[in-house]
Amino acid sequence: MKCVDDFRLKFGSRELVPIIIGGMGVDISTAELALEAARLGGIGHISDAMVPTVSDRRFNTHFVKEKLKLYKYNVANIDKSPVRFDLGQLADATRMHVGSTMEAKRGDGMVFINCMEKLTMNAPRETLRVRLSAALDAGIDGITLSAGLHLGSFALIEDHPRFRDAKLGIIVSSLRALQLFLRKTARLNRLPDFIIVEGPLAGGHLGFAADDWQEYDLQTIVSEILLYLRAEQLDIPLIAAGGVFTGSDAVSFLESGAAAVQVATRFTVAHECGLPADVQQEYFKASEGDIEVNTISPTGYPMRMLKNSPAIGAGIRPNCEAYGYLLDGNGHCAYVDAYNREITLHPTARKVTVYDKTCLCTHMRNFDCWTCGHYTYRLKDTTRILSDGSYEILSAEHIFNDYQFSKDHKIALPTSLENVVG
Repeated sequence: MKCVDDFRLKFGSRELVPIIIGGMGVDISTAELALEAARLGGIGHISDAMVPTVSDRRFNTHFVKEKLKLYKYNVANIDKSPVRFDLGQLADATRMHVGSTMEAKRGDGMVFINCMEKLTMNAPRETLRVRLSAALDAGIDGITLSAGLHLGSFALIEDHPRFRDAKLGIIVSSLRALQLFLRKTARLNRLPDFIIVEGPLAGGHLGFAADDWQEYDLQTIVSEILLYLRAEQLDIPLIAAGGVFTGSDAVSFLESGAAAVQVATRFTVAHECGLPADVQQEYFKASEGDIEVNTISPTGYPMRMLKNSPAIGAGIRPNCEAYGYLLDGNGHCAYVDAYNREITLHPTARKVTVYDKTCLCTHMRNFDCWTCGHYTYRLKDTTRILSDGSYEILSAEHIFNDYQFSKDHKIALPTSLENVVG
């Protein structure tokens, strides 16, 4: 019986352990988590979601405070179109986050950055170009394009000196999405270096409709895209993602032709993950019935999360002047519309509730939007219960090694700290 360590992800002459840790946003996939994956010979992602906020936390900058000060006059205004990001500060924040991570990198692996197209920031093309270019400037090994079709993203950086040097890839959930991307970028004579195929059991935003995601499965989509790549004689590594919970799950995809797997759910409960410890315990405690796919994201994508997420139903005032990452090119956000609708319907209420949408920027920033993968309810089976009733947090190295070397769907429990002390 094989294990993941019997396979390698090949980028030209370079070989890596075929394990990629996904790019969970707003510093949930921290630099520390990505660096562990790289040290162990795989690939780790950081994310550029709300990177000015991440920079403020990590480097004591004041980008969010300065933006709020500039646009404070507009807080009570329904029209958010005047609110813009300072592109110079956005570039600085990205370079600091990426640059400090790359300087700390050790080992034979790589560090990629996850870049979401749906972070439109009231200037979709301009802000996306800055984020992509600044990441390349700062020496990132690769960029994963996510949360959108990214039909024009390659063109935004085609003149960058590292356009053909860095590894560039895209996340898709269907063959059609991949074909659209390849067709649009054909004129650049620049194929993606990898394709991540994300199935319907993934965490966070899904590339499926809210009412039919259950009709799809990852293995079928992977097989369909592999057949297409072979027919077109495209030698592009395919990476399976979404619901890969054990090393044996990974092996099944590797044996069927995938070059690697991308995993994230099990790393949400690692010491190196950015989730606060109390939130990690909520993930451990969750049962299958505590997880839902809803449509409260202003992006329009369905989103999987824990039902007890504080973000659900919270009617906080929109914080676009401080954040505003989901404002479209006209300054609109579905949550702003929903919030103002409720204010109009309940003019005397001291506080309103908004159930159909959520202020994703604020709640992600505060770790109150508990997005998760389908198999989050199995996390409790990967660790031990401590004497106080809480679950033992794991190291990223332990989880990575379990994926790499486990067989027969077995999950290695940690050596309990309490047992060591005793």
